[in-house]
Amino acid sequence: MLTTALLAAAVLAPTPLDKPALPTIEGAWTVKVQFKNGSFAAVKDLEFMLVFNRGGTMVESSNYDAAPPVPPAYGIWRKVGNRKFEAKYVFYTTKPPASFDDIKNAGGWMPGGKGILLEKITLSLDGNAYNSTFTMKMFDEKGKPGEVSTAVCKGVRMRF
Repeated sequence: MLTTALLAAAVLAPTPLDKPALPTIEGAWTVKVQFKNGSFAAVKDLEFMLVFNRGGTMVESSNYDAAPPVPPAYGIWRKVGNRKFEAKYVFYTTKPPASFDDIKNAGGWMPGGKGILLEKITLSLDGNAYNSTFTMKMFDEKGKPGEVSTAVCKGVRMRF
């Protein structure tokens, strides 16, 4: 009888798909970013939209993606402790065209290098907000290291 009860309890217990362990970073976030140094330190209204996917991949876009035009950043994330996460994401930069003729002749905004962001995230107790710091390392189109900047962030989970 005890064996039957234990088997029934195991079968009826929620699975991770039924009830994910909280808190989790998975989901969509709006994030206020303030650089402490470097070229972006003067920008006071920088915001990221981040999506942390199940399985450890992520996508980032910002309200400055068009200035100059750059694609979204893509990356990976992992859990490193209780409510602690790390993310690493990469974005590509562009060089402005030398003249309007470059745009007209399909030259346009050519590759200019890339940036790598390493973020350390601490989730709130309820899992609906986070604080983080990150380091951004820039590289030119030949891979030569450039500026290194740091930032602090405050994220809020997107909800309906």
